[in-house]
Amino acid sequence: MTHSYRQPGVVLTDRRFTVPLDHDRPGGETIELYAREVVASDKTHQDLPWLLYLQGGPGFGADRSVGRPGWLGRALKEYRVLLLDQRGTGHSTPANRQTLPLRGGPAEQAGYLTHFRADAIVRDCEAIRAEVTGGAPWTVLGQSFGGFCVTSYLSVAPEGLSTAVITGGLPSLDAHADDVYRAAFPRIERKVTAHYARYPLDAERARRIADHLLHHDVVLPSGYRLTVEAFQSLGIVLGTGDGTHRLHYLLENAFVRTPQGSTLSDAFLEQAQAMLSYARHPLYALIHESIYGQDARPTDWSAERVRAEFPQFDAAKALAGDEPLLFTGESIHPWMFECDPALRPLRETADLLAARTDWTPLYDPARLAANEVPVVAAVYHDDMYVDTAHSLRTARTIRGLRTWITDEFEHDGIRTGGPRVLDRLLALARDEA
Repeated sequence: MTHSYRQPGVVLTDRRFTVPLDHDRPGGETIELYAREVVASDKTHQDLPWLLYLQGGPGFGADRSVGRPGWLGRALKEYRVLLLDQRGTGHSTPANRQTLPLRGGPAEQAGYLTHFRADAIVRDCEAIRAEVTGGAPWTVLGQSFGGFCVTSYLSVAPEGLSTAVITGGLPSLDAHADDVYRAAFPRIERKVTAHYARYPLDAERARRIADHLLHHDVVLPSGYRLTVEAFQSLGIVLGTGDGTHRLHYLLENAFVRTPQGSTLSDAFLEQAQAMLSYARHPLYALIHESIYGQDARPTDWSAERVRAEFPQFDAAKALAGDEPLLFTGESIHPWMFECDPALRPLRETADLLAARTDWTPLYDPARLAANEVPVVAAVYHDDMYVDTAHSLRTARTIRGLRTWITDEFEHDGIRTGGPRVLDRLLALARDEA
């Protein structure tokens, strides 16, 4: 059953599909997928080609936009767009602390979550394509982790693609999670250094907040324990176009005077809670490192282990001297499953996933080397989330791939510069075709 409704300039249609949990067992358990079809209101009856959008993440549902903002407005000029909630996100059989106990205990939950990586998402797309397009191949646009999925799509089912567009999401084909984070921490440090250069007073503000947290037990209204490490993780925003400004506005009014003395303000705590909580996207924390698992080596809390190789990120050492406090970036750590009430019940499940040794390959280098699908990728210079060197090495291995390397945008360029970014990439794709 479908239901359509209108927003300014667009007609939206809710679409639901049933797919196997494990595509290698098509007669087994099924899950539901949800997607939102979007078409320009003046093109509702036109026979338009399809564009499938794969959101970044993992663990985030598709954008809930109003009307036709940014890249979507550009896409709707020539496409009918499908915004997919990838399995486990949004309305697609969500996986979280409330639903996962339906699977059983931690071992059953961990086994279930092994089916939520890029290869399964690609096979979902192929399972629904015939119903959506009548069997015609479609253009797929993948942002960040969505680009990882597109790369897997080119490896698994290139016949389903007419064009592949990747923004900030060309993965390494063979890097272990340890390699990913060893490349990441120096990039994160550069972003923090650039932030303090832009907002010099924030260096002392960050030190003061961290010192307060070292000496006080701070619990946010949701029950989240705001430790120094949690505070440092707010640096995840520094890889976005407006992240440095958002972090600055958070820090500048962190303290308030009270009859008992200076303390962290309610406004600061409320903002920090919204930025730190994984309640809306717990799958991101649960399977994040598994997106790099492709062999018998466990990921084994890679970011936590590799961080120890970079002592400059140790808050206590920084505060004991005169070094700046360094924020961290896109990394998941065991302590998050102790601090965040949305994750606490899932700690053992996360440990089991971190210890897993039977991850299967997500990409096929031989098939990518023989690629015939027009494929283009925006690679952002010094991207904080996806290593530029890794992306360019992969770009050289995919036959016919054309890159647009730019420092005009950060990782979320499809959001901040959407129409221009998509226009540029579609033009490149047509040249390639």
